[in-house]
Amino acid sequence: MADDNIPPILADWFASRGWAVRKHQLEMLAAARAGRHALLTAPTGAGKTLAGFLPTLVDLVEGEQETSVSPGPAEGSIAPRPVLRQAQHERHDLHTLYISPLKALAVDVQRNLLTPIEEMGLPITVETRSGDTPASRKARQRVKPPQILLTTPESLNLLLSQPESLTLFAGLRRVVIDEVHAFATGKRGDLLALSLARLQKIAPEIQRVALSATVAEPDDFRAWLAPYGDIDSVKHVLGAEGAPADLSIMLPETPEGDPVRVPWAGHAGTYAIPQVMEQIRRNRMTLVFCNTRFLAEFTFQKLWDINEDNLAIGVHHGSLSREARRKVENAMASGKMRALVCTASLDLGVDWGDIDCVIQMGAPKGSSRLLQRIGRANHRLDVSSRALLVPGNRFEYLEAQAALDAVNEGRRDGEPFRAGGLDVLAQHVMSCACAGPFQEDDLLDEVQSALPYSALSKEQFERVLNFTRDGGYALKAYDRFKRLRRDAKGIWTLTHPKFAAQHRLNAGIIVDGAMMNVRFKNGRNLGKVEEGFAAMLSVGDTFFFAGLSLELIKMDASDVIVRAAKKAAMIPSYGGARLPLTTHLSDRVRAFLTDRAGWSRFPDDVREWLEMQDHRSVMPEPGQLLVETFPHKKLHYMVAYSFEGWNAHQSLGMLLTRRMEDRGLKPVGFVANDYALACYSVEPVTDPRPLFSADILEEEFFDWVEGSHLLKRAFREVAVISGLVERQHPGKRKTGKQVTFSTDLIFDVLRKYEPDHLLMQAAWADARARMTDVGRLGDLLDRAADSIIHVELERVSPLAVPVLVMIGREHVAQGATDDALLIEAESLINEAMKID
Repeated sequence: MADDNIPPILADWFASRGWAVRKHQLEMLAAARAGRHALLTAPTGAGKTLAGFLPTLVDLVEGEQETSVSPGPAEGSIAPRPVLRQAQHERHDLHTLYISPLKALAVDVQRNLLTPIEEMGLPITVETRSGDTPASRKARQRVKPPQILLTTPESLNLLLSQPESLTLFAGLRRVVIDEVHAFATGKRGDLLALSLARLQKIAPEIQRVALSATVAEPDDFRAWLAPYGDIDSVKHVLGAEGAPADLSIMLPETPEGDPVRVPWAGHAGTYAIPQVMEQIRRNRMTLVFCNTRFLAEFTFQKLWDINEDNLAIGVHHGSLSREARRKVENAMASGKMRALVCTASLDLGVDWGDIDCVIQMGAPKGSSRLLQRIGRANHRLDVSSRALLVPGNRFEYLEAQAALDAVNEGRRDGEPFRAGGLDVLAQHVMSCACAGPFQEDDLLDEVQSALPYSALSKEQFERVLNFTRDGGYALKAYDRFKRLRRDAKGIWTLTHPKFAAQHRLNAGIIVDGAMMNVRFKNGRNLGKVEEGFAAMLSVGDTFFFAGLSLELIKMDASDVIVRAAKKAAMIPSYGGARLPLTTHLSDRVRAFLTDRAGWSRFPDDVREWLEMQDHRSVMPEPGQLLVETFPHKKLHYMVAYSFEGWNAHQSLGMLLTRRMEDRGLKPVGFVANDYALACYSVEPVTDPRPLFSADILEEEFFDWVEGSHLLKRAFREVAVISGLVERQHPGKRKTGKQVTFSTDLIFDVLRKYEPDHLLMQAAWADARARMTDVGRLGDLLDRAADSIIHVELERVSPLAVPVLVMIGREHVAQGATDDALLIEAESLINEAMKID
């Protein structure tokens, strides 16, 4: 290594590893020396993290380096290399902030960053700060920070709420944002953009750096990263392409000579459990990704049931306790685990180089998400990452094939950017006030420098300030909402120091459902389950959690007290949102339906399924909405193949059945998956076009949201994020029921006396845009006016079977086998595939 840009101590370390500094790593260093911000997009294993930190290491080495005083080497001896000298008592300045979307990623980066620092003997301090960090260490970090601090968006914003933040960040040089695609487009991205704006105000010369392997539109992220959206200030550094992924779809193994049978319905991929176990046996280390926490626990249990060799297998998801997560993370890092079943809690950047296989249970829902998960295998640029997809049903097979094609073509997908949330802005305003007085116009300019709030008007900002001050017109009479005051010069301050402590206890963007702690009688905490699940339990009931079979021995307001059990157990369900099917993959699956020449590469049973649909009904062209109607078992069915995802279909199902009720069709219910929606009624639908008219979003949608739990749930989230309702008091955390009671009470007051309140508007925005995918729904209904293809059939169509099989299944007790449902499924399949 003979690059003049790299100090010898770093060059020697690279050489000792047999590495050469990659071109994109040098480009990141050059961008830093030129004073530019930078976005690095490079495949997994390309050394993105090191590229992000290289300018920091160079800066610290060049700033601290001294040559040892020596009379000179004796003949034949080795000249002393430069060393770093630093007094132990010397106070460090915080040089670089590293921001991660996941606590696990920050811990992993600390572990991997400390290795080269220790091997080079550099006296550089590196620490993490998150919700898991002890309070004593947090307090010390505010007065004696490390040189490199690894944190999360929420912890950074809390740091900025401290009065010491003005001095703590005054010497900050760099901010490195890892896996920026994972949160920039959401509310966590809004909070981070506001924090970056504040940091830039405190330390005007800081350089912003963002890293990602899966950015679809780099210029959008450059604009998000740049102050005032100045895209030209952000250099886009592109890493070299890595080895292509070794990606394949796992199909059911059958006795020799029998045809492959991809399941008609389901998401668990249970048929593949023996094959997954065989992969675990063959490989040194396997990651098994699941899309939900329920599926992770279920898959782990099924694997453990057939783990005859007692291989070390763990489970990891966001509801487990910190201790449980750290235990399996450390075991994986040290090579002691053979497999880990996990969720999105380990999607991002965790560098365990010995993982040689990744298995995705169920459909991936997006090519970028799949690529991210694939990259956890091998984690080296020149070695193919090996991954297997396990589709749960026939539509999921098409989706898995679509994702595989997209990855092989290098196509990415992602969520679009949108205007920042006003609830997030209210939280940030409170953080600023906790740090010290602020001037209204100065803060507005600072906020507008963040892309999500670049179009924020002065009037909107004043509404946010007034809400933060006293809660708004309908709430200002209550002293507990009077948090800020404004003087005649436009200077805003806290009304009482207690509000700062209250804010720091409750700030955050992630609003979990109402949760209860699961712990043993000795106090050992295992994690959390939702209150709704806990409410179903009685003393003596057993459930499966954190890889253990547990028996309930008692329950109080916040804790589920358990002991180990050996008898069969159910699995906790979680009400978290389902991963949305991306528009990109949806479009690819639609294209498969009419690409008849391409069906030959599908398994025989999938090809026959599509051919029979083509014979019996029609295949919708891209852009068309196929609606089939047919009788079955004394009811009439209407199935729409809209491919807009489960969330949008749930909303549409509620709206359609309401409209069907108004028209006297006597709807009985509906069922949906990511690809289709089926409504069933006593009377037949003779013409579906009026049901799908776009005015459904203006008429029925408003009434439905107003009358459903949806708006109240959205209001609960924005009320918590904005700080209007606290989740915690010193030494005590409110139960989910208490939080819900408080927010419902305020919601009713505002809906009656101030329906245009800031938080009511924010709740409506959430309910429309994110919680119901109403944007996709609107696009669908706009298309439907001209693109509906209505086909009347005499019986069930093959394409309808995967969604109709679900009727009744979602309400079957967990662990139970309902023979009637299985018989009904066979009956549907036989009816649909019967040759005329």
